[in-house]
Amino acid sequence: MRLIIINGPNLNLLGKREPEIYGSQTFEDYLQLLQQKFKDISIEYYQSNVEGELINKLHEVGFDYDGIILNAGAYTHTSIGIGDAIKGITTPVVEVHISNTFGREAFRHQSYISLNAKGVILGFGMQSYDLAVQSFL
Repeated sequence: MRLIIINGPNLNLLGKREPEIYGSQTFEDYLQLLQQKFKDISIEYYQSNVEGELINKLHEVGFDYDGIILNAGAYTHTSIGIGDAIKGITTPVVEVHISNTFGREAFRHQSYISLNAKGVILGFGMQSYDLAVQSFL
């Protein structure tokens, strides 16, 4: 099985950014733990702060991978383009958020991804990614 985790803007700052919301662990450290836990699954990783690069990556992997785990960060709430990219590919996408977006600012309650996602996992910290991997098993 071949999965890819795609993280959007500001998620490169995990471990530094708002630790009271996102924790103190870097994503790279967490990814190593995830890859060790799911040794029989190829889990790749991509991060960009640029909306168009995220869309390009979805197009690139969206017909060949078994699953995409997408945390589009703030683009979740603003990017019709990312939503359309997900609609246009065949690889199933699980939308992930570290925080419970419904417990935060009102603008974070809208998602342009959810409509075309296989499912949504949010509010479980970094474990949200673990749960997303399990959803493909």
